[in-house]
Amino acid sequence: MAIRTAIIGFGTGGRVFHAPLIASDPRFEIVAIVTRDPGRASAAAEYASAEVIADPERVLSRNDLDLVVITSPNETHAALARRAIAARIPVVVDKPLGVSSAEARALVDEAEAAGVPLTVFQNRRWDGDFLTLRRQIDDGVLGEVHQFDSAFEWWAPQLTDRWKDTAIPEAGGGILFDLGPHLIDQALQLFGDVVEVHAELDRRRLGARSDDDSFLSLTHESGVRSRLWMSATAPANRPRFRVVGSQAVFTSHGLDPQEPQSIAGRRPLDPGFGVHDDGRTATIAGPHGEHDVPLLAGEHRAFYRVLGGALIGDGALPVNSLDAVRGLEIIETALGR
Repeated sequence: MAIRTAIIGFGTGGRVFHAPLIASDPRFEIVAIVTRDPGRASAAAEYASAEVIADPERVLSRNDLDLVVITSPNETHAALARRAIAARIPVVVDKPLGVSSAEARALVDEAEAAGVPLTVFQNRRWDGDFLTLRRQIDDGVLGEVHQFDSAFEWWAPQLTDRWKDTAIPEAGGGILFDLGPHLIDQALQLFGDVVEVHAELDRRRLGARSDDDSFLSLTHESGVRSRLWMSATAPANRPRFRVVGSQAVFTSHGLDPQEPQSIAGRRPLDPGFGVHDDGRTATIAGPHGEHDVPLLAGEHRAFYRVLGGALIGDGALPVNSLDAVRGLEIIETALGR
C-alpha cells in the first residue's frame, strides 16, 4: 500500500522541494495539498491524485493519512506538528522544527511519548557538494581539518511582502532562521558538537525587521572552527565551501543545482537532475599542486527513500529530530537569548 501523504504549504518548500521528491518515490502517494493561494493551487494540479484544500484542519482531521509534511511559515510549524502528533500521524517538519529550542524539544517529547515518528527535512545533507566534501574528509584527503568555511548567499537587495522578509526573529524571521539550520546542521554533521558561538547579525536592507546578512563562528569540541556566512545582500558570492586541513584545502563554488532545476520544471528522476549542467568541479590544493574533484550528484530524494523505509520498520528516520533542537539552541545563543 502507498504511504498516503498530505503536504501543508505549497510555497517554495512544498512546490519546489517536497512534492517533486515525494512523487519520485513510488511508495508514496500525495493525497492532499494545503494552500490558500490560487496560483499555487493551480500548480498543484501536477499531482492529479491530490485534493487541494485551503484549511489545514480539514487535512489533520482525516483518518486515512500515513504522513503529514509541514512546510508552512516557521511560526506555524510547532502548532501543526503538535496537531499531527495528537492525531497519531507521522510527521515531517521543514526546518526549523520550531521558533525556539524549548518549543522544538517539547515536540520531540510529545512525539516520543505518543510513539509517532517525527523527523526534520534537513535536505542539505544530500547536496552534491556536501556529499563530495564529506567523502574527501572521510578518505583523509585533507588530513586533520582545522577550518570549515561555508557560505550560502544571494542577491535580493529589496524586501518583499513574503513572510520570510516580514517576520520578526521571535516568529522565525530572518536569514539566520532561514539558512542557519542548514549551515549549522552541516557543520555539526561533519565535526560534532559546539562549545562556543560568536555571531554578527546585520540588517542591510531598508526597513528590514530581521537579520539579512549574518555570520557565525562555531568552535567545535573537536577543535575545528566553522565559519558560516549567510546573506540575501551579496552582489557576488564567496566559495560555497573552503575547508582547510593539515594536508590540503577543498574549495567548491556555487549552490547545489537541485532547487533551480526543480523551479525550471525538471524532476528528480530526469537525467542529469542533481548535476551541474556546466560540469563544474571542486578543487583540492596543497603544497604539491592542485587537482579537480568531480562533484557527486545531489540527491535530496534520499531523504524520502530513507523515510519510506523507516515508516515500514526498515531502519531509522533520515534525521534525528534532536539534531534540529541542537541547531536551534545554537541559533538562540547567536541571538543572545
